[in-house]
Amino acid sequence: MSNIQPEIPSPDVSAEHPISEHWVWVGTHRPAIPRRFFEQMSRDWAPADFASVVNPAAPYTDQRRRTVGGHFPDTTLVIPTGKYKVRANDSNFRFRAGTDFFYLTACHDPDVVLVITHADNSITSTLYVADRRDHTTHEFFTDIHYGELWVGPRRGVAEAAVHFGIAAKPLEQLADDLAQRTTSRHAVVRGFDEAVDALLPPSEFDHALIENLSHMRLVKDEFEIEQLQRAVDFTVAGFEDVVRALPQAMGRGERVIEGVFNLRARVEGNDVGYETIAASGSHATVLHWVHNDGEVQSGDLLLLDAGVECDYLYTADVTRTFPVNGKFSPVQRKLYELVLRAQQAGIAAVRPGVKFSSIHEASMRVLAEGLYEWGIIDVEPDVALRRDRQPYRRYTLHGTSHMLGLDVHDCANARDEFYNGELQAGYVLTVEPGLYFQPNDLTVPEEFRGIGIRIEDDVLVTATGSRVLSAALPTDPDEIEAWIANVQSRGTTNLGLA
Repeated sequence: MSNIQPEIPSPDVSAEHPISEHWVWVGTHRPAIPRRFFEQMSRDWAPADFASVVNPAAPYTDQRRRTVGGHFPDTTLVIPTGKYKVRANDSNFRFRAGTDFFYLTACHDPDVVLVITHADNSITSTLYVADRRDHTTHEFFTDIHYGELWVGPRRGVAEAAVHFGIAAKPLEQLADDLAQRTTSRHAVVRGFDEAVDALLPPSEFDHALIENLSHMRLVKDEFEIEQLQRAVDFTVAGFEDVVRALPQAMGRGERVIEGVFNLRARVEGNDVGYETIAASGSHATVLHWVHNDGEVQSGDLLLLDAGVECDYLYTADVTRTFPVNGKFSPVQRKLYELVLRAQQAGIAAVRPGVKFSSIHEASMRVLAEGLYEWGIIDVEPDVALRRDRQPYRRYTLHGTSHMLGLDVHDCANARDEFYNGELQAGYVLTVEPGLYFQPNDLTVPEEFRGIGIRIEDDVLVTATGSRVLSAALPTDPDEIEAWIANVQSRGTTNLGLA
């Protein structure tokens, strides 16, 4: 916050700014403000009010707070959202609310803290929010970080209580309220706000809290499933945007692919859910290729791993590998069809009651069989799949699945017996086998080298089996070729490129 010190003379002592005139100092490297201008800016403003609209997620977040509070009797739970993070000097990264905080509040604002208290068999929730820097305070125009003239209105105590359906108090009361708490235990989600972390000492219950929240997030409620489907639908549109832009990307590079998809993410949602991987040619053999500074050439495959994060922060995570010129070569198709069979086996394994690891095992068996048939591994599949062997992993390092939700790798703090246990209805996960033949790998035929293929879909576990949320994007190679032709027949993207 700006350091306001009235009655300080201007540092520019001259005939135009005599030392006898009063000034207001508002920060380093910023000129002092004349007192008369300060007074002029502090009056004659009509209120900038928010509409009293209840957030659609409020009934769901209320139930989540009651659930987690019930798991911690006689305990005060403290969940901050975090602060702006510096990108360079005084410019910040775009703020993204802490996952656990957002799951319990649906609040996007920085510098907000949720406190849940379970005491005397009652669970209460309070949102601690900074007062508004509106026209009633000089910070309205002097605070470049939070002043509403600089960054626009944000909900204060009264507005937050209505919109989020949570009792709210000024952020300034947080320290005193925690000092006077009546519960004997506390737990804090740490690492998001140093000032909040310092208010209470580390507790044996801290890790239990984040572990519990990750466990809760494994099963998605109907609101979450709806938001994930929206994120997937927007992602499908982004993939179509990329296909339309392929002619212009050739010769201009992967940044065109990244930029076109990311435009869709900002238009339809909050942002991308993770750094877009736009890997053309041999870059597709790099699992997390995010530089996106290579060329896009006819005859190459493009591996696009991307997801839109919707306004409620649920993200899709979809990968397709398709030919830049619209037609698979015979070698590309041969490799692609093996990965597709592996993915189909993985998806077929998704249903309630099966072990999470079953998906990976089903996909890896198909890949091991194919690699053995081609002579790339010399160990029979049953032996190759043993934990003490796994020669196929040279060509497919990563796991086949991970949970999906508010984080692209969701529920990461859940206990292993839950995350890797039996699938339940409401889980949402990816199925994404891949094969990656490095350009300099002498163990594979030369014609395979430099080809990387991954196929990834987002799958909801239902009561009777599964539903592929991203089924609108084709995976069959014939259907992919027809899809590319159909999308491009409707016109290419006008990027304004010369």
